[in-house]
Amino acid sequence: MLAGKRVLLIIGGGIAAYKSLELIRILQKAGASVVPVLTRAGAEFVTPLSVSALAGHKVYQDLFDLTDEAEMGHIQLSRAADLLVVAPATADLMAKMAAGRADDLASTLLLATDKRVLIAPAMNVRMWQHPATQRNLALVQGDGVQVVGPNAGEMACGEFGPGRMAEPAEIVAAVEAALGEGPLAGRHVIVTSGPTHEPIDPVRYIANRSSGAQGTAIAAALRDLGAKVTFVTGPAAVPPPMGVRVVRVETAAEMLRAVQAALPADVAVMAAAVADWRVANAGAQKMKKDSAGRAPQLEFAENPDILASVSRGVPRPALVVGFAAETERVEEHATAKRLRKGCDWIVANDVSPATGIMGGAENAVTVISEAGAEVWPRMAKEAVARRLAEKIATEIGALVP
Repeated sequence: MLAGKRVLLIIGGGIAAYKSLELIRILQKAGASVVPVLTRAGAEFVTPLSVSALAGHKVYQDLFDLTDEAEMGHIQLSRAADLLVVAPATADLMAKMAAGRADDLASTLLLATDKRVLIAPAMNVRMWQHPATQRNLALVQGDGVQVVGPNAGEMACGEFGPGRMAEPAEIVAAVEAALGEGPLAGRHVIVTSGPTHEPIDPVRYIANRSSGAQGTAIAAALRDLGAKVTFVTGPAAVPPPMGVRVVRVETAAEMLRAVQAALPADVAVMAAAVADWRVANAGAQKMKKDSAGRAPQLEFAENPDILASVSRGVPRPALVVGFAAETERVEEHATAKRLRKGCDWIVANDVSPATGIMGGAENAVTVISEAGAEVWPRMAKEAVARRLAEKIATEIGALVP
């Protein structure tokens, strides 16, 4: 499965580092070659000699080693592999990745690479559950980093809970999945995301509270299943994922043109929160109150219906997925919207202020299709994205030969 594949293995500093030795052995048995990078903290738990002996390759440790830089600089080292694996990924390493720091060899390699990254977190349960670690996890996942584990169990410190590094066999399975073609290999998917900004004048605009987090997570999940993703995004609060084609837009009209230019596609996932109206009499200069202190009168015009245009257009993707953000009678309104727009599925959610969903880290959706309503439990937006991507892969595999 991994024959001819090259894995750059970064070993962080934690008691779970001993498992990295077994990980090297299993990766090599599966056919992969392993180039090890040992952090300074990692060397407190496993020796460079043991790592080198198992890998059959020199161990890289120092960012400023003149010999290593002359033979194979850190930029080349970061890009010569097919996949970068961090095991164990400590809280410190995850924090460096989230912040984009590059103060040692491991963090510099992770920042300089243009290849996929897989991490296997391992730390004390309280460290794993700390809000800072969970924020960092969300950030690195948003950047396209794949995660395996951690598992729950007894810790070396005597505590119990999530934080144990995934077993080497589990990590190898994740490596195989990351390096495999995936069920959506060869498929083109368009994903829209974020809000649109409709100008009132050069200073003001109409928008909504969408962060773009759910659309970004969906694009990353589809990419991880092998799809070629065109990501059309409005001015979102979260950055776009790596490994996708990004098209940035501001208005609904620009988003429609970008989507049409990206066709044909096998799948379209219209996750953007597109403004329903634009200002027809938008000012070329900043609008002012009149002499009596009255506000300017705005005239509204309906924006183009991107979802309906894609659903009823030619060429039409084999699967069109729309989104419905509602504040009441969610399933009823979403069902009517699916029929009105002509799409195959509607992913509906309740974005009432009390739910904390719009702009938050979690989502609770109902997937409406011709077969009926499928209610999913509340979960992290990344988990929603993975489940939706897998559902899309299953559906498109049956629809498109």
